[in-house]
Amino acid sequence: MSEMISLVDVVVSYREDVALWGVSLDIEKGELIGIAGPNGSGKTTLLTVINGLGRLVRGEARLLGFVMKSGARGRDFRLSPRIAKMRKMIGYVPQGGAVDPRVPVNVREAVMIGRYGLLGIGRHPRKEDWEKVDCMLEMVGVAHLAERPFGHLSGGEQERVAIARALVQEPRILLLDEPTTSLDWRSRTDILALIKEIHRRQKLTTLMVTHDPGDTFNICDRVVLLKEGLIAAVGAPEKVLTNANLQSVYGDSSFSHKGGFSGGYF
Repeated sequence: MSEMISLVDVVVSYREDVALWGVSLDIEKGELIGIAGPNGSGKTTLLTVINGLGRLVRGEARLLGFVMKSGARGRDFRLSPRIAKMRKMIGYVPQGGAVDPRVPVNVREAVMIGRYGLLGIGRHPRKEDWEKVDCMLEMVGVAHLAERPFGHLSGGEQERVAIARALVQEPRILLLDEPTTSLDWRSRTDILALIKEIHRRQKLTTLMVTHDPGDTFNICDRVVLLKEGLIAAVGAPEKVLTNANLQSVYGDSSFSHKGGFSGGYF
């Protein structure tokens, strides 16, 4: 395997609040990584940096052979042509939110939005672009909903469409921010299984943010556990998600069930 993502001593702040403190992390090609931690731990900020949109106060990020550094005389590297080129190779699935059912966009059209970055400004989708959309709809299991208004879908169906929209970009890296938020148990289980299958079939490097570490156990190669902008632990789920680590990070006695990782929480 070859290194796809390398963060070295990365510091990110929003005004006076530091979101990441000297984070260093290497991710290999083909890995499926879970990023877990409580709210405010820096999970989404870490994903933002890997998506080429974070402004580094200190450190360096190497992504797909591109380098982002801090202190470039005030120049915003996020707007540079080389970073724009890099971001075309990264598919991003944001946190789900309420969608107005009156929005006049059907499922097929919603997925095509993800294709426009490859098409370029002013170019219209061709037959092969629509075929790619249909292929991705089939892959995520919502081809039968292609003509339905996007706002009429359930939360689980909308998440599948959002994944398809990222995949039509033909990315090498797939980023998912809280893909199971607000889903019921069955939908959540189905989405996690879908993410694992897509990762395997598309041969992607995948990073998934979650506030619930239980989401990462059965599908991830490694877990990055964050606390207050620092990496508290990183490694295989069964090594990282111990009761001691979970108690330390989440401060919740529900993680202290006797028997370690295989205890009552999971």
